[in-house]
Amino acid sequence: MTGPNESAAGDIAIVGMAVDLPGAPTLDAFWEMLSETRTAIRRLTPEELAQAGVPEEVSQRPDYVPYGAPLEGHDLFDAGFFGLTPKDAAIMDPQHRRFIRTAWAALENAGRLPDGFDGAIGVYAGCGPNDYYMRNLMGNADLQRDVGGFLLRHTGNDKDFLATRLSHMLDLTGPAVSVQTACSTSLVAVHMAAQALLTGECDMALAGGATIEQPQGQGYLWREGEILSPDGMCRAFDHRAQGTVFGSGAAVVALRRLEDALTAGDHVWAVIRGTAINNDGAQKASYLAPSVEGQAAAVAAALRMAGVGAESLGLVECHGTGTALGDPIEVAALTRAFRETTQARGFCRIGSVKTGIGHTDTAAGAASLIKAALALHHRAIPGTPGFEAPNPAMALASSPFEVAATTQPWPRGATPR
Repeated sequence: MTGPNESAAGDIAIVGMAVDLPGAPTLDAFWEMLSETRTAIRRLTPEELAQAGVPEEVSQRPDYVPYGAPLEGHDLFDAGFFGLTPKDAAIMDPQHRRFIRTAWAALENAGRLPDGFDGAIGVYAGCGPNDYYMRNLMGNADLQRDVGGFLLRHTGNDKDFLATRLSHMLDLTGPAVSVQTACSTSLVAVHMAAQALLTGECDMALAGGATIEQPQGQGYLWREGEILSPDGMCRAFDHRAQGTVFGSGAAVVALRRLEDALTAGDHVWAVIRGTAINNDGAQKASYLAPSVEGQAAAVAAALRMAGVGAESLGLVECHGTGTALGDPIEVAALTRAFRETTQARGFCRIGSVKTGIGHTDTAAGAASLIKAALALHHRAIPGTPGFEAPNPAMALASSPFEVAATTQPWPRGATPR
């Protein structure tokens, strides 16, 4: 991804962006948090835990971690604005509500509302498990009799209907594809949206994801061998890294072919030069383990499609869950991909938005993409909250990378940022 430049075949412009994340309900708030190297992950008070329904005998256990990244106003929604009755909105999964609201904000940010756009708009998106339906609707016998199980599931709760629901509400006539690839969901959605734009299936596309943990305001029980942090902090790339913390939120980008965006005079936040997806099959230690080979192949393929050498990159926004195993594997994979075109060391910064907002599951990739686009726009590389010293297992000294410890200016060099 680069800053705005002259159009080339295959270039995709990010013309609109919107987030609703822990500590950052808007783009401005998100950048302020990033640039100030702040985290929204915090210790939850006993009162908050009690209100969230955590029994005292659980919250007082030595293996209970009272930390989280709460999403303020996760249950709020302007039903009338979107043509819904209060009952319809109450039935709808909060993840669907938040995605709809954030997608509309991305269109507003792009200055391209559906009724004034001459072309087809597609939607590629995914959401987390529909815990809201399981916890609040399935056991409501009166509601089941009144509305019916089929409509309860299909009109605003099932994962399969997230994209179609938005397309119906906003009269969008491009492809509506619900994407479900776990925490890569919203980046895979961006890849699919870019492909649809390049093949002419749509003229603008919304891509993103939304995950809202149910119930909100709870910590978690820590268990040996899982990816959750025993101390409630996500310290990506740090020598103290022990795991991640889950968060809730939504992130959406609006995309157009760059040549169309420039012709129309759209504001271009950043340009996507190349994307790639793959799977590492069985070539890893276990089903849940990451793979150096698979990650390296995907990064190398994206660089080849973009037509750029790795040495021109100044920032890689990583998956960066802050696990002792995952971070070194990710750096090893990036190093292998970069070594196809350069032997230089220490020229590229790495960061992870999860240190500030937690792991937002299906929204994580789009949140990372928006962070990178904001860094390009503001000409600054955000720092990494909680970073002290690198994890020695990452072997950074012989790699192309350094951790973006503090926020630094990002001057333009011989190549675009």
